[in-house]
Amino acid sequence: MTLDSPANEPVVHDHQLRRGSLGVFGVTFFVISAAAPLTAMAGGAPVAMLLGNGAGVPGAYLLTVGTLLVFAVGYTAMARHHTSTGAFYSYITRGLRQQFGGAAAYLALLSYNAMQIGLWGLFGAATGGFFADEFGIDLDWWVYVLIGIAFVAVLGYRQIDLSVKMLSVLVAAEFLVVLVLAVVIAVRGGDFGTTSLSAAPLTPSALTSGSLPIALLFCFASFVGFEATAIYSEEAADPKRTVPRATFLSVLTIGVVYTAVTFLMINGAGVDGTQGFIEKLVDPTTFLFELSNSYIGPWYSTIMRFLFCTSVFAAVLAFHNAVARYSYALGREGLLPARAGRTHVVHRSPHVGSVAQSVLALVVVGVFALTGQDPVRALFTWLTNLGTLGVIALMAACSFAVVAFFHRNRDVDENLVRTLIAPMVAGAALVAILGYAIGNFDLLISAGGVLVWLLPGLLLVAAVAGVVAALVLRARSPQRYAEMGRHYV
Repeated sequence: MTLDSPANEPVVHDHQLRRGSLGVFGVTFFVISAAAPLTAMAGGAPVAMLLGNGAGVPGAYLLTVGTLLVFAVGYTAMARHHTSTGAFYSYITRGLRQQFGGAAAYLALLSYNAMQIGLWGLFGAATGGFFADEFGIDLDWWVYVLIGIAFVAVLGYRQIDLSVKMLSVLVAAEFLVVLVLAVVIAVRGGDFGTTSLSAAPLTPSALTSGSLPIALLFCFASFVGFEATAIYSEEAADPKRTVPRATFLSVLTIGVVYTAVTFLMINGAGVDGTQGFIEKLVDPTTFLFELSNSYIGPWYSTIMRFLFCTSVFAAVLAFHNAVARYSYALGREGLLPARAGRTHVVHRSPHVGSVAQSVLALVVVGVFALTGQDPVRALFTWLTNLGTLGVIALMAACSFAVVAFFHRNRDVDENLVRTLIAPMVAGAALVAILGYAIGNFDLLISAGGVLVWLLPGLLLVAAVAGVVAALVLRARSPQRYAEMGRHYV
């Protein structure tokens, strides 16, 4: 309201997100929360050791970090010239044009919804098991999921600051317990405290042992959520500097921690005996807790199990916020109903997308519960691996979009490393990883039959639906079609 305006003139809500509410560390927390360090180390890493390259998993994490850093060179070059909560969708639209952008938009919606909803299965199983073992409270897994969805719905509906505060506490706690165990193993020595530490897990021979590609797939899955640095760009303070800094900080922080912790986990069980030890466990995801029992004590494992539940919750919240912001970006640009592109008058949150995501989560979880599906083997495994495939495809497309964008806008950035070499190398690597993942999808989901082609096929269906949505927008509103992906801050 200006000095010349009547006192009772209503203030027009511009339906923008809350500007300047996130700094480098705030954005980084969302990326690390989606990566869920404790969940990755307790859930993903042991399976990578079992099915992948065994003692060479730390080296696989280093290789993954290297690939992501190369990808980040071109990704952040684009971020310095374009700011949008649409992130991958927006970049792909600017680089590869509108129809590819439409495909990316719907592919992102499917992928992040699959990740978020799939994680509810792990949350329900982990939380149910914890309360049953520690307090004798034996409830169905979906009861805990319903409670969790209610909490996430409230946090996602309100301003982003509240989610940041919640995530900062949860992420700090899970980082602390993992690092304490790692330090104890380093101090006491390997093979359950009987030998000195060995550098063998970091040798080339360990890296190439077993199935390195399978290990890389699990390592890449640990970094899904990487796009959050750009998703929150419209809410970041000085986004053209915040996004690049948060991107590199996130990858390096997660990569160093994952490499160091898996190195010490393997030493803890004995370099030569890690795979055998995990094979004897009824559930591979108890490996980290078995190490905790041996090196510190059962009381510490109890703390770790509780924080494992909160770690999954933090990841769910991070993906929920990502889906809500994607819905907002696509509603704003005409690829979803216009109502999705509005923000809350008070909280300036993408509340419509948040509510829609919560409802979808309830429906999907309800279907899995009513049909008696296993929350981990079905809901978690099927959907999170589907989401991982989708995100890898988006990253590959984004790499080539960066090349195309700077080729058409050569005066914007003439550094060939940032605009051509790095994104081409990253794109080629990501395409190879995606192809291998699809070819071995039966191993990733531990199932065969129709699911092996049906789940990856959903990615193609989503992409085609996105192309159709873009074409419909072109017919209905040529001006909006021409402006796809061009919202700036």
